[in-house]
Amino acid sequence: MDLVQTLILAIIQGITEWLPVSSTGHLNVVRTLMDLNTMDPSYVFFDFMLHVGTLLVVLAVFKTEISGILKAIFKRDFQTDDGKLALYVIVGSIPTAIIGFTLSFLFREQFEVIYLNLLTVGIALLFNGCILFISKRGTSTKRPDYASSLLMGVAQGAAIIPGISRSGATISTGLLRKMNRAESFKLSFLLSLPAVAGAALAESRNLPASDVDVVAMLLGVITSMIVGYMFLILLRRLVMNGKFHWFAYYCWIVGLAIVTFSVLQ
Repeated sequence: MDLVQTLILAIIQGITEWLPVSSTGHLNVVRTLMDLNTMDPSYVFFDFMLHVGTLLVVLAVFKTEISGILKAIFKRDFQTDDGKLALYVIVGSIPTAIIGFTLSFLFREQFEVIYLNLLTVGIALLFNGCILFISKRGTSTKRPDYASSLLMGVAQGAAIIPGISRSGATISTGLLRKMNRAESFKLSFLLSLPAVAGAALAESRNLPASDVDVVAMLLGVITSMIVGYMFLILLRRLVMNGKFHWFAYYCWIVGLAIVTFSVLQ
């Protein structure tokens, strides 16, 4: 990848990583248009660094909650709100790990065929839009529980399919489980930490030893982090204002365009 390609991907990643429109789906489309080889060492390294950057952004935004969780785990105190939240994250991470391992390792070849298919992205975006649209019916004042955490973990695992948004699937699941908006948003992104860390660890095995423009990669990652931080704050505001489902219309339009393009080409 050259510098321009790196910056374009970084900006798209920063915008779509947090908004419920599937960053993977958008990046797959852009990669196809740019004719990029996902096995190229520079791209493998860039993808790994994006995962690291994602972790850092979430850590920055949720530093207070994460600190509380770590203190509760260290003290083995799971009766407090922070302690219960720690258990919810653990419970929700289990189905995500099972789904991710099954698709990424046991059925890797079959999954890669689906993963890189634009028609899959388009259909998944249409489905993602439906999930977002019905989520507007589900908010209340309910607190998280184990069942909700488990279902959000399943939703997060399903979001490995390009076109299904991780934040869209998890927040929508929380809202449909009658969790209040703030709790749905918070648990969604706390659940992302072990998932993204696991993905980064899995990718680290394939990191290239050379042939990588480190300066260009770091510039791209820093760009995606800055843009991503701003759009994560924007997403929180939209969720709290009850406008989360607005993204359904975007997903339907883009999804339909991708399906039409894939069928006609």
